Amino acid sequence: MSTTWIIVIVVAVIVIWVVVIYNGLVRLRQNRENAFADIDVQLKQRHDLVPQLIGAVKGYMEHERGTLEAVTNARQRAMGASSINDKISAEKELSHALSGLSIQVEAYPDLKANANFMNLQTELADIENKLAAVRRFFNSATKELNIAVQKFPNVIFAGMFGFKSEAMFDLGETNRQTMDKAPEVKF
Repeated sequence: MSTTWIIVIVVAVIVIWVVVIYNGLVRLRQNRENAFADIDVQLKQRHDLVPQLIGAVKGYMEHERGTLEAVTNARQRAMGASSINDKISAEKELSHALSGLSIQVEAYPDLKANANFMNLQTELADIENKLAAVRRFFNSATKELNIAVQKFPNVIFAGMFGFKSEAMFDLGETNRQTMDKAPEVKF
């Protein structure tokens, strides 16, 4: 075999190898975006439920206007976020505001006895459980993408093709501290 054929074969193998790496990274990025689409569905349901929840609570908690306004403002920012990273940040804020609302509700036994409010709370809890599940799927897809972007030899080509490590959808520091505390049981 001539030297020219060897060079052509080596170049062809390298080109095929780069194409395989690129296609693998594209597949992983699409998996991550698809996983976030699942999160978007649950977030839309939560965003639709928040005004109903605030409406049910408003009459009972007139002097807690700051809490209700924080939830409303956080919902608006969450609905207006455009990029995945902006949505992650806005949703952390909304989750924090909703947890503040739940804490305030404990002081109102009549509200807790209201059937409409209890149905909304149950629906919100169901959505939060579904969100937790799709966040795990999203974080798994993000982890796969980040590993692929960072491992050798992909790291050589990932930057050239515009691939980078992406953010996970975590609880945030405030919510993580709350989750780390043991629940308080009162009788």
